[in-house]
Amino acid sequence: MNQFISGEVIEVQSLEEIADMDSIAVAGKIIFYNRPMDPKHFSTFRAYGGCVDQRYSGAIEAAKKGAIAVLVRSMGLRQDDFPHTGTMAYEEGITKIPALAVSTNGANYLSENLKKTPKLDLAIKTSCETLPDKVSYNVIGEIRGSKYPDIFITVGGHLDSWDLGEGAHDDGAGTVQSIEVLHLLKTLNIKPQYTIRCVLFMNEENGNRGGISYAERAIQEKEKHLAAFESDRGGFSPRGFSVNGSAKRLKSIQAWASLLKPYGLHEFEAGFAGVDINPLKNDTICLIGLSPDSQRYFDHHHTDDDVFEAVNKRELELGAASMTALIYLIDKYWKYPN
Repeated sequence: MNQFISGEVIEVQSLEEIADMDSIAVAGKIIFYNRPMDPKHFSTFRAYGGCVDQRYSGAIEAAKKGAIAVLVRSMGLRQDDFPHTGTMAYEEGITKIPALAVSTNGANYLSENLKKTPKLDLAIKTSCETLPDKVSYNVIGEIRGSKYPDIFITVGGHLDSWDLGEGAHDDGAGTVQSIEVLHLLKTLNIKPQYTIRCVLFMNEENGNRGGISYAERAIQEKEKHLAAFESDRGGFSPRGFSVNGSAKRLKSIQAWASLLKPYGLHEFEAGFAGVDINPLKNDTICLIGLSPDSQRYFDHHHTDDDVFEAVNKRELELGAASMTALIYLIDKYWKYPN
């Protein structure tokens, strides 16, 4: 469905700026959110979190003041011509206005021209539509535990991706690494005590229904999970793990630092582990996310540039081996539930 919109552009830096503006000044205008990721943050995920609200809630806040559309600067530090897509929201009772991402180069160009021509008009043509939901499935494979087959260590990534690019880093890399964990254990003839389960989750990008349904089924089946791993930060060189569990579990992982450091793994900190595994969170499970070097992730994230050619085979293998090593240690030394 094609839609044509034209109007004067107003550049803003935040949702708060829109909230403070008079509705008369915003009505009938196109709002351009142009707050960039902050390059001062070493963690690009922190920089991403510092500006993604304008993509997620920008259309809602602008529509409240009568705007007819929004443009959003892409979430990336690299200056290029790739628009970045991603999750956005609408609110019941608030007019649903179009929201479009513009590349970092495009955002810079538009901002420069707005300085030269403050009352600049822009024409927009959109053809987006929301199609009906379709049934999809998680894909599960496992190595049954030799001693505790009914207690699980899960490792996974998600199968779905945005329609731009090929979803190679987000999250083809994570799915391949998760499969490779089982392959490495089989190749090394390691017979784990606990069942090691690989889950390729569906629908992480659009509501996390794969992760939610997996957790719901785990409750229904009364499954016991010792730990759950996720790789969803790209197929780059591994640096360590983020741990969402008890202080005791984190300390246990940190105690293995000397074993893992020779392989470049040195980050073992409390933090968010992953969207897909997060619904499993309870008082006993330890959620663990692979933490690769983050500097290049948002160059590819949700863009046409997220292609297989951008994935380095050796870095991908190192990530899989890192997860396998930690899973081996957990399987050998951890007890459920303590």
